[in-house]
Amino acid sequence: MKTNIHFIVNPIAGKGKNELSEALLETYFPKDEYSVSIKKTEFVLHATSLTKASIDEGAQIIVACGGDGTINEVASSLVSTSVILGILPMGSGNGLASNLKIPKNLNKALNIIKSQNAIAIDTGTLNGEPFFSNTGVGFDAHVISDFEENTTRQLFSYVKSTLRTLKNYHYKNIVELKYNGTTELISPFLLFVSNSNEMGYKMSLTPRASLQDGLLDLVIVPELSHFKLFIFAILFLFKKQHWMKEVRFEQITSLEIKSQDNRILKTQKDGEFFVPKEPRIEIAIHPKSLNVCVQ
Repeated sequence: MKTNIHFIVNPIAGKGKNELSEALLETYFPKDEYSVSIKKTEFVLHATSLTKASIDEGAQIIVACGGDGTINEVASSLVSTSVILGILPMGSGNGLASNLKIPKNLNKALNIIKSQNAIAIDTGTLNGEPFFSNTGVGFDAHVISDFEENTTRQLFSYVKSTLRTLKNYHYKNIVELKYNGTTELISPFLLFVSNSNEMGYKMSLTPRASLQDGLLDLVIVPELSHFKLFIFAILFLFKKQHWMKEVRFEQITSLEIKSQDNRILKTQKDGEFFVPKEPRIEIAIHPKSLNVCVQ
């Protein structure tokens, strides 16, 4: 019986012009052994509907070809199924792919898919919506909101969005946090929850996070002075943010964030801007709920 593999391609991810030809794929997946289908996304959330159609069509491996947003759309439909996720990193950040040591080199990434060596990884949910790398409330969400307004999605654009957000950011909202049996009130600069040890561009707030430990890594950064924000940014660049005493790290299985003034909290989910429908956010881990091709 032929192995049924579907490729969901985002043509405009990263630098754009992403192409996968049938001729190229046939050199890795010959027609006498594999049934291969290529589908291209045309709009936001199109990858989700294409993935669901591929599941109905009996795909055994569905390959997300794009950045973290595309991977999120494809993987969201594969959680708690037997269908295996493959990844061809074609985006700008590629945090999950990098964490899984899946290279941007197309030939090497295709060989990983051909090997069909799969592991089960943890996944997270934010108000029931899946995420795979990280989610955040506060500064990073505002950076992503600014970043998505750019026509190009490269590292320099991300740096510019970060600097603009730092200049204009005045976050004074008080939230109630519940985790590990504790409750606290805080006016946060950043609440960052990570399932993986990389955010993309080789940057990390949670270098010790693991996709297979059944835990989420929480970073709590309180409201800081401009000087301390500068120090935090410098430490972050050198992956030494833990040197700053104001920054706290916790490992959790669930987290509840509730706005005290019923304000809707801006969030990001796997590097995409996300606005919850209510002022309460519930985040949870789901151990080993997604099968992914790795080396």
